Amino acid sequence: MNELLPQLTQQLINGLSLGAIYALIAIGYTMVYGIIGMINFAHGEIYMIGAYVGLVTLTAIGTQSGYPLGVVLGVALIVSVLVTGVYGWTVERVAYRPLRGGPRLVPLISAIGMSIFLQNYVQVGQGARDVSVPVLMSGAIEFRMGSAFVVTIPYARLMIAGVTLLLMIALTLFIAHSRTGRACRACSQDMHMANLLGIDTNRVISFVFVLGAMLAAVGGVLIALTIGKLNPYIGFIAGIKAFTAAVLGGIGSVPGAMLGGLLLGVVETFAAGYLPSQYKDIVSFGLLIAILLYRPTGLLGKPDIEKV
Repeated sequence: MNELLPQLTQQLINGLSLGAIYALIAIGYTMVYGIIGMINFAHGEIYMIGAYVGLVTLTAIGTQSGYPLGVVLGVALIVSVLVTGVYGWTVERVAYRPLRGGPRLVPLISAIGMSIFLQNYVQVGQGARDVSVPVLMSGAIEFRMGSAFVVTIPYARLMIAGVTLLLMIALTLFIAHSRTGRACRACSQDMHMANLLGIDTNRVISFVFVLGAMLAAVGGVLIALTIGKLNPYIGFIAGIKAFTAAVLGGIGSVPGAMLGGLLLGVVETFAAGYLPSQYKDIVSFGLLIAILLYRPTGLLGKPDIEKV
């Protein structure tokens, strides 16, 4: 019993850092759904592309170049965010805008096709095998709990938590107080009325796709630096789990995406720690099924992007 609390603490720390990544990706799903009522199933591949762009940038700079760690990481994040934002804009223009007035099933099929295209596009350019990501931040904070158990908090996971927290605060303030944020909230309430009031709804929708892609890129770079490897398939499973997180919290609600991501990360980590590893995904998607059956609007109730 003396060792139970330290083990739970370690699993909780690991789960919160994983959940922070899911939250960053889930925001892209929830903002797109909150405004146009559709799911961008190519979003996971955008996350994967962001990770690859970050790796290419790190390779170009050189991890042994002598530049400060903050500069190297900052440049990798900035380049990844900018390039991935272009991909997000392109997905909206190619796979969604031409089909927006048609049956709702058509954009969904288009998004799945875009997901498959992007996955194979990266395979052609980077290969299908795992590639290693250089370690930028090693070491950890350690503190003893119990007689022999040492709880470890890697610096990389602290970085994930810190960056995610800053981005969440910035996003919340942006949507609540900026002119573009108010336009997003107006479009989520009534797209046609917002258009009549002079809001360029096409520009708002494109902005939401770009913003979601940028947040996913940050998550991709951070998780690649933490895990230390990449392949073109990481986007699919991460995207599905982030979608699960968005539904869990209440798809269309930004706070719901944050809550759902953190909760899913904790549940998945505890499942991996105390059950056979093959049950990890079963528990995650079982949670999704339970939410859809008993509370389809998610934990935070009615989906609405204005609830920030």
